[in-house]
Amino acid sequence: MRFSVAHPIPYQGSKRRLATAILSHIPANQYTRLIEPFAGSAAITLAAVSGHMFSSYVIADALQPLVELWNMIIADPAPVADEYSNLWHRERDKPIEAYYEIRSEFNIDRSPIKLLYLLVRCVKNAVRFNPSGEFNQSPDKRRKGTQPRLMKDELFAAHHVLAGKAYAVHGDFMSLVISAKDGDFFYLDPPYQGTSGGKDQRYISGVTRERMVEALSILNEKRIPFILSYDGACGDKNYGDPLHKDLASQILLDVGRSSQATLNGRDDVTVESLYISHLIPAIRDSKRSVFSLDDFAKQTSLFSFA
Repeated sequence: MRFSVAHPIPYQGSKRRLATAILSHIPANQYTRLIEPFAGSAAITLAAVSGHMFSSYVIADALQPLVELWNMIIADPAPVADEYSNLWHRERDKPIEAYYEIRSEFNIDRSPIKLLYLLVRCVKNAVRFNPSGEFNQSPDKRRKGTQPRLMKDELFAAHHVLAGKAYAVHGDFMSLVISAKDGDFFYLDPPYQGTSGGKDQRYISGVTRERMVEALSILNEKRIPFILSYDGACGDKNYGDPLHKDLASQILLDVGRSSQATLNGRDDVTVESLYISHLIPAIRDSKRSVFSLDDFAKQTSLFSFA
């Protein structure tokens, strides 16, 4: 059986395309709760719940309006769809001016639905904040984003699978790690090392390598299994150094040609690192270090990401 997976919130870095590969490492019927502390678009949660992999789900993020948006979707998507439609139609003949007006309003009132609009309409669906915590990404001048009718369908589809099974929480990921209990499974997708320090800080909250190592050490001590999407590379650019093999097993996913490279006329390939808890059965082919998405698509037929 195949499932169509809802995807109402666009988010740069979303693991929607990688969901099958990531979830293929989780043994069936062994864990009861999936916790996604850096949820963003919650692509892994949505894919897992569509495949009936866990009985409950925790969507968590450091961005409070995003968490509020998820709870609104879970509780009742109708008001979200209506207000999104109003914001989308505010553009009319002056889309760029309207975008900047809504962005300014969001930076004052922190409206969850205005955040949804901004994510849909901003450049590359890339959430960006300045050091003062203000959303500062520019509008995409080439497209108008998700039309209201399609957004309504996506919102209701997400509500249908999440209601009664999931809830969203705002806060630091470490509190979830510390409170983890038997039956939990963590999927962690924090900001990469290269975007959590120096001049490239772009998210509402970065995560240092030291804190991530501490979190994995706690999960290992508590014997809580996890999968971590962390560093990686695009062409000659590396996003961070590999973690120590004692923490987890590392595999590399060749996810194909970078869309940004394509726009710039280059052939750079993006490689994502997955760190698999030692509590999970060994990788199916230990002689290989790099896997393609096709390797996992052949083995898992639960999900449809078209």
